[in-house]
Amino acid sequence: MTRILFVCLGNICRSPTAEGVIRKLADDAKIPLSFDSAGTGDYHVGEPPYGPMQAAARNRGYDLSSLRARQFTAQDFYDFDLIIGMDDSNIANIERLRPQGMATDVRRLLDYHPENSLTEVPDPYYTREFDLVIDLVEAAGNSLISQLNAG
Repeated sequence: MTRILFVCLGNICRSPTAEGVIRKLADDAKIPLSFDSAGTGDYHVGEPPYGPMQAAARNRGYDLSSLRARQFTAQDFYDFDLIIGMDDSNIANIERLRPQGMATDVRRLLDYHPENSLTEVPDPYYTREFDLVIDLVEAAGNSLISQLNAG
């Protein structure tokens, strides 16, 4: 089973949304994948996703309430087959912790978006664009699942 980790800064908006949304998409498609999420910072460890993000997700049929923030560690390179960051800063922070010789694939989420001109998922904690984030995650998630299912 492919193990996928989604990573953002605080693990309370973008990465738990990606985890929750793409898990549901995979479950609905009956594709066995394993998911988790983490943040490169330790600001919110143990906290649930941000309330307004949870509300936006709930309005779209996604339940994020059981998720809790944790910090990304070097061990994640061993525990996951694919690590997906939300923006270039996250990717740089992930790569700083890469153990020497580890070939775990690290990508941006929007690398999987079929039509989007953006390269980074905007942080709705600051932008308040919760629905845009869900739109981006759904599109990228459907593409990711299709690629994994085909491969």
